[in-house]
Amino acid sequence: MTEHPAPRADKSDKAKAPAPASGPQEFGDRWLWGPASRSIAWLAGLIFCLDQVSKLWLLFVYDLPARPPVDLLPFLQLVTVWNRGISYGLMQQETDIGRWALAIFTLVAAIGLWAWSVRGATRVGAISFGLLIGGALGNAVDRFAYGAVYDFLHLHWGDFSWYVFNVADAAIVAGVVGLLYDGLASGPNNASKS
Repeated sequence: MTEHPAPRADKSDKAKAPAPASGPQEFGDRWLWGPASRSIAWLAGLIFCLDQVSKLWLLFVYDLPARPPVDLLPFLQLVTVWNRGISYGLMQQETDIGRWALAIFTLVAAIGLWAWSVRGATRVGAISFGLLIGGALGNAVDRFAYGAVYDFLHLHWGDFSWYVFNVADAAIVAGVVGLLYDGLASGPNNASKS
């Protein structure tokens, strides 16, 4: 009886593990789309639409700029304020260069937030990113279209005037609070692990 040598394992017979993504696919997986991206995009789109619809209606249908302040509640009024700066009226920009710089910065911030969100987000983080991105884009449109952000909700108590804001501003504040909570609840250095 002749012994036949055992068949040699051919390298082509081995099950090959898929090669890691490289090139454009790797870039897309890393920076453009992540597990929570669909939810973040939907929420950002909703916030953006609510913000823009409320501003357009108050500006062009209700014509709030031509009216005196409207009391909604003892501590809340509808007013017209054009904010040429950032939150709380800081960094007011009166020149075209300042206006465009702030508009572009707002757009770049929204893109940066999107790239950050793709890296991995908890449920609270995804909601927070959606709020932040939608709010940033809503205010960016105002900066490009009008040169300033249209604010119309005035919080006050008696003679104390605290804040005039819009839907985008409220979403941005809620998004920042959510990210802070998420960062504290997730433990130290969680952002560096994703």
